[in-house]
Amino acid sequence: MRIALNGTALLSPLTGVGRYTQQLAEGLKQHVDLSIFYGNHWSNDKIRTAPVKNIATYKKIAGLLIPKARIVSRIAQQYKFTKGQNTIKSDLYHEPNFLSYKFKGPTVLTVHDLSWIRYPGTHPKDRIAMMDRYFLPSLERAQKIITDSEFIKTEIISTFNIPPEKIQSIGLGVENDFKPKLNTETLGTLKKHDLGFKNYILALGTLEPRKNLQLALESFLSLPQAIRKQYPLVLVGMLGWKTSNFEKLIEPLLKTGEVRQLGYVSRQELIDITASAKMLIYPSIYEGFGLPPLEAMACGTPVIASNVSSIPEVVGDAGLLIDPHDSTQLKEAILAMINDDDLSTRLSKAGLAQSKNFSWEQCTHNTIAIYKDVLNTI
Repeated sequence: MRIALNGTALLSPLTGVGRYTQQLAEGLKQHVDLSIFYGNHWSNDKIRTAPVKNIATYKKIAGLLIPKARIVSRIAQQYKFTKGQNTIKSDLYHEPNFLSYKFKGPTVLTVHDLSWIRYPGTHPKDRIAMMDRYFLPSLERAQKIITDSEFIKTEIISTFNIPPEKIQSIGLGVENDFKPKLNTETLGTLKKHDLGFKNYILALGTLEPRKNLQLALESFLSLPQAIRKQYPLVLVGMLGWKTSNFEKLIEPLLKTGEVRQLGYVSRQELIDITASAKMLIYPSIYEGFGLPPLEAMACGTPVIASNVSSIPEVVGDAGLLIDPHDSTQLKEAILAMINDDDLSTRLSKAGLAQSKNFSWEQCTHNTIAIYKDVLNTI
């Protein structure tokens, strides 16, 4: 099979969609003839990502200089996509990031969530405009739609009246490097960031409204000061949008050391920091899957997460699930995790077991099965 895959999500700092695209591409290369589109060219060589700083700078300049930069870029990319396919002639095109290009053959589309519809206030206006312009045609062109969870499958069916048989949910996976670690194995990373092994509360995610880190901060601030000193709140993730108020709130806490803002860290550092945390708190108001809780569970790190959207599918009964709008509930869950060693140990073991239900190998296998089904029915 000759498969075309859009890899433009690899050209930004790798968050959820980027990780999915990277892991899927690495799996597919072992089984199919894979060509990856990088926005202005095609390649079937080693999967690559762009330097974080360069891409961030480029996007900022493009946004300032070009009105409707996303749409202008999209038109140029469609031209490059089609021109390359005139030579490559792939059997099937898989779009892993919501918005597919026009393609002469069959298309498989991955839809990770409907957050711009359900929570439009958590997205910038230009992103919503792009989704409104290109998403419905992408749905209509697709022979098969993949979702990360049954929750999103149900949302697509109810929102767009798509036949259920056209959609299949395929859970994401967890990299083998996410596993329990000893203090000695993570010492270098912890020393670099002045962190203590199992002595901090971890919150992961891009700093943007949907990740609901405001609630995490409110709950943390309501803890006794002695606990805040002993277990600082560590924030890992890129700055998103609408972060100015949040940054003002944490500024005094950064000075006291009660909050540590690490920003975007390397993959190895992320693994070490996840495995060394006392707990992960993940109060997101809406997710299509939720990789951070899964990766934490694979490390044996206990998880407190939201009880909404797809997150219960991932966490199951292996974590404490809370109302993402109730800061008191989150506060009580944090205190329970700190004060009850038996609870913490039980959830650590349960999380390890739950994480075994997800793998990138299985995700790849199920995705290839969809390709074969589509190609056999056209």
